Amino acid sequence: MGYTMGLNLVLLMAMVATNILSLYHLSSSINQTPKPPPPQPVPDYLLHQLHTIRATMNHLTRHHPDTSSTSSSGTNKAAVPSDLILYSQLSPIASSCHNHPDLLTKALILRGCHPLPRRRCFTKTSSKPTSSLPQNPFPSSLPSSNVLWTKYSCKSFDCLNRFNPNLGFDPAQDIANFMTYRSELDLPIPQLLQIAKAANSVVRLGLDVGGGTGTFAARMKLYNITVVTTTMNLGAPYNEAAALRGLVPLHVPLQQRLPVFDGVLDLVRCGHAVNRWIPLTVLEFLLYDMDRVLRGGGYLWLDHFFSKGVDLEKVFAPLIGKLGYRKVKWATASKTDSSGLKNGEVYLTALLQKPVSK
Repeated sequence: MGYTMGLNLVLLMAMVATNILSLYHLSSSINQTPKPPPPQPVPDYLLHQLHTIRATMNHLTRHHPDTSSTSSSGTNKAAVPSDLILYSQLSPIASSCHNHPDLLTKALILRGCHPLPRRRCFTKTSSKPTSSLPQNPFPSSLPSSNVLWTKYSCKSFDCLNRFNPNLGFDPAQDIANFMTYRSELDLPIPQLLQIAKAANSVVRLGLDVGGGTGTFAARMKLYNITVVTTTMNLGAPYNEAAALRGLVPLHVPLQQRLPVFDGVLDLVRCGHAVNRWIPLTVLEFLLYDMDRVLRGGGYLWLDHFFSKGVDLEKVFAPLIGKLGYRKVKWATASKTDSSGLKNGEVYLTALLQKPVSK
C-alpha cells in the first residue's frame, strides 16, 4: 500500500513538473514580439529535477511488483519461510532481501545477501575441548582439540606449522613480529606509539583488517591496547586460532561494511590481505569505511601494501590521497620475490593521520 502511494506521488510530481515546463514554453511563444529575443534556456536545476524524477520513475517501475502476476507467483512466495526475512526488516541495507523474498533464497545460496538473516539452529563445536586455555597471547602451542578439522586438509595445528611455518599458527615463533626494524617498510610498535605520543594522540582501540591469527592484536594486548581482528577461515582455522590466543576475531570479508560505529577507533591497520588483487571499487569503499570508523586524529596504517609500481603511482596513490590524510610515513621498496620481479611490483608502507573535523 505504502509502496503504491509512493509511486503515485512520484508520478504526480512528474506530471506537475511536465505541465510547468509546457506552460513555460507556451508563455514564451505567445508573448513573441516582431523581433523576438533569443529563447531562454531551460534552467539547469529544472532539467536536473526532471532527470531525477525520470530516473526514479524508471527505477520504481522496474522494481514495482506486477499485480497481474501476483496470484500466479503466490505459491512461490508462500514457500519462503517467514522467519527467513524477519531480520531483513530491521536494516535498510537488506530491504531488497525483504521486498523480494523469492530472490532471497538464491542470494543465500550464492552467499551474496547482506546482512545474512539469523539462523535458528545449533552450531557444531568440538566434542573434546581442552579444559584450560592460555592467558598468554603467545603460548608455546595452540590446543588442536578445540577446533573442528573436518573441512581442512590438515587435522592439527602441528600439521599447519609443518606445511607452512609462516601462517601464524605457531605463536611462539611470531613473538618478535612488529617489534624489529629491518627495512624502511617496517614500523615497529614502539615507534608507532612514540609517534602517537609526540602528536598528543592516544592509541587505545584498534582494528586489524585481514590480520590472520591475530599476531598484531596479541602484541598490542601486551601494551594494554585493545585490537580486534577481521579474518577469514580460508583453508585454515584462523578465527579459532585468534580466539584461542584470547583475542577477538571478526569473521568479516573485505567487501562487507565494518561492524564498528562511526569515529570510535584510534587505529586501523591493513595487513597483507589488502593489496592490488582487490577490485578498485571495492578497495575505495573499504578505504572510506575505514575512514568512517576512525576518529579525528586517528591513524590508518597500510602495512606492506603491494601493487605494480606504475599502478601505485597512477591508481592507488591518488585513491589513497582522496582521504586527505596527513602523511606521517610513506615508504616504498621493490617486491623481490618471484611474483614481484615478474610483475614489477612494489611494497608500500604508509602511516596516515586522519584530520580533525572543524
